[in-house]
Amino acid sequence: MTAAQRGAEPHPDHDSYVVGIDYGTLSGRAVVVRVSDGVELGSAVLEYPHAVMDTTLAATGAALPPEWALQVPQDYVDVLKSAVPAAVANAGIDPARVIGVGTDFTACTMVPVLADGTPLCELPEYLDRPHAYVKLWKHHSAQRQADRINELAAARGEAWLPRYGGLISSEWEFAKGLQLLEEDPELYNRMDHWVEAADWIVWQLTGRYVRNACSAGYKGILQDGEYPSADFLAALNPDFAGFANEKVRHPIGQLGDVAGRLSEQAAAWTGLPEGIAVAVGNVDAHVTGPAAQAVEPGQMVAIMGTSTCHVMNSDNLADVPGMCGVVDGGIVSGLYGYEAGQSGVGDIFAWYVNNQVPARYFAEAEAAGLSVHQHLTELIKDQPIGAHGLVALDWHSGNRSVLVDHELSGLVLGTTLTTRPEEIYRALLEATAFGTRMIIETFNANGVPVTEFIVAGGLLKNTFLMQTYSDILRLPISTIGSDQGPALGSAIHAAAAAGAYPNVRAAGKAMGKLNKNVFTPNDEAARAYDALYAEYALLHEYLGRGTNEVMHRLKALKRDAVGSGKKKG
Repeated sequence: MTAAQRGAEPHPDHDSYVVGIDYGTLSGRAVVVRVSDGVELGSAVLEYPHAVMDTTLAATGAALPPEWALQVPQDYVDVLKSAVPAAVANAGIDPARVIGVGTDFTACTMVPVLADGTPLCELPEYLDRPHAYVKLWKHHSAQRQADRINELAAARGEAWLPRYGGLISSEWEFAKGLQLLEEDPELYNRMDHWVEAADWIVWQLTGRYVRNACSAGYKGILQDGEYPSADFLAALNPDFAGFANEKVRHPIGQLGDVAGRLSEQAAAWTGLPEGIAVAVGNVDAHVTGPAAQAVEPGQMVAIMGTSTCHVMNSDNLADVPGMCGVVDGGIVSGLYGYEAGQSGVGDIFAWYVNNQVPARYFAEAEAAGLSVHQHLTELIKDQPIGAHGLVALDWHSGNRSVLVDHELSGLVLGTTLTTRPEEIYRALLEATAFGTRMIIETFNANGVPVTEFIVAGGLLKNTFLMQTYSDILRLPISTIGSDQGPALGSAIHAAAAAGAYPNVRAAGKAMGKLNKNVFTPNDEAARAYDALYAEYALLHEYLGRGTNEVMHRLKALKRDAVGSGKKKG
């Protein structure tokens, strides 16, 4: 009996396995999981050779404009060739016992391709054209296009706009697509498909292009089976009228279904059996809910890494201001899946450590056998709340929710000549928790109550940060029982696609892992943080709602200065 045939059996075989592949911002990781109980037997990671191109184009060394973030799609294929066979080897299993593969990706990460799936950047004549490359989720230079989409949709009363909290992000498919058209029309016209990387990698695995329902609904403005109309798109730009139907529209695959079978080529890359099930692609945050056994209404899952994505299910359809979207079946079938998020979290902490912390702190950390992040945390964790006299805004990479404005920027208020680096570090940690509280309060106020908070991702290892979140949110925090939440979630979807379980919810119940109420709020700390949060909320409104648009003006001045090539005289 072949592995593919075993995948059709209605009950999990104790000796059957699935592979989950998680494509993050800087690396791709694969994990081998036992189908019967979710035990993770082996994993491997490949750091993307080209990382993120946000200052220069690797092929030429040419400078990129501000707010750009590009990647090379071959790096994603290299994960299949490297991390997958390494994970199987580390697991010590017979690869013939693998019955399915599932994948997830950062969204919205877009690939312009020809009809056969070839990325434009792989054509020799386009190596030096930035728009030919993958636009990573945090490519934010399409803000002007997003603003026009939002203004026109609001003026016309487009029915889909409230499903996205009233605002479309510059990170999403249509804003980035409009930017491509207007800044490099030759490439736009050469492009046959504007493809989510989540679907492109499944295309490479199976030879079939299937558009996943999650990305299409949350990032592609697909609501009730329809995209924005050609009339609406033409009003943005006459040459954009056919974007939805000609560049985006494609058959939709439902989450946990089979997108196709592993091709001969992909089997050679991965060392897995040809013909096994490959699940429909998915988004890193959304696959994590089943992995954390958190798919019931009110359970908000925060996947905390370089950024944070907040996802939750509800049996209630509501318009929540500033949410990233609500999609019927967007996480699991039968419930409305909601998404919100913060564009910078771990990225902010890393920026601060890499650019603002004095050298002596690195030496002290090394002497203590700690990372600089751990050292800063140890220095500041016992300081009374508010004693640093600081409040920060977590907008260093813009604001995804609830303001949906990537022209906003970071701020630390209250510094003096006695302020220490560790105090600023703590203020930044607190700011990200305040941002999450703003998101939760907005959901609560609009008929989608958050009753539980579950954390996945690398940042949950910082226990001080987790306790800070619990105190600021005034909620207990549960944690996923896996270091590879998205990869485990993708493996769970693979098990459902292979037929080992009837659906994703059943697979998640058997294979997911959750540690309940690991952190609980301290009442005294929560009251102290309430006072700091009140100051955060005031700044949030003053600088984020248009009362004072200084951040927008500074971004405009930066673009003008870079564009004109001005230098200090």
